[in-house]
Amino acid sequence: MKVFKYGDDINTDMLFPGKYTYTCSTAEEIKPHLLEDLDADFASAVQAGDIIFAGNNFGCGSSREQPALGLKAVGVKAIVAKGFSRIFYRASTNQGLMLIECAEAVDAYKEGASVELNTTAGTITVAGKSYNFPKLPDEMMAIMDAGGLLKYTKKKLEER
Repeated sequence: MKVFKYGDDINTDMLFPGKYTYTCSTAEEIKPHLLEDLDADFASAVQAGDIIFAGNNFGCGSSREQPALGLKAVGVKAIVAKGFSRIFYRASTNQGLMLIECAEAVDAYKEGASVELNTTAGTITVAGKSYNFPKLPDEMMAIMDAGGLLKYTKKKLEER
């Protein structure tokens, strides 16, 4: 697992450039352009299970699904940040992309440090020291486990 660390106010244009908004709509079209204006190596380096650490206001900017869809599609396990914009938080829930607020863990992370994430216990361990974050409610975990809100809703309807 690799950790990518970024600062504050990472907006949706940095996550997925706006110039592709109307030309890329599928996950496969989106993936090569993820973070290209922020971290040109991200799309080729990211692998399933990797984690992103970031500062405050992650995902601010315009309301678009492509950043969350793309990050989920490349297999980002979670984004751990000091804070998220509300619109990105909602788009990520829709896609089943795990977002965790834990400022202490973000501050503790230094390049190359080991990271372990336990969403069930609500802990993230950075370089051997554990930090707690509010566990997601069972319903939210069910949405994440299903792969997003649409898949969760379909599953619930099928159970009726």
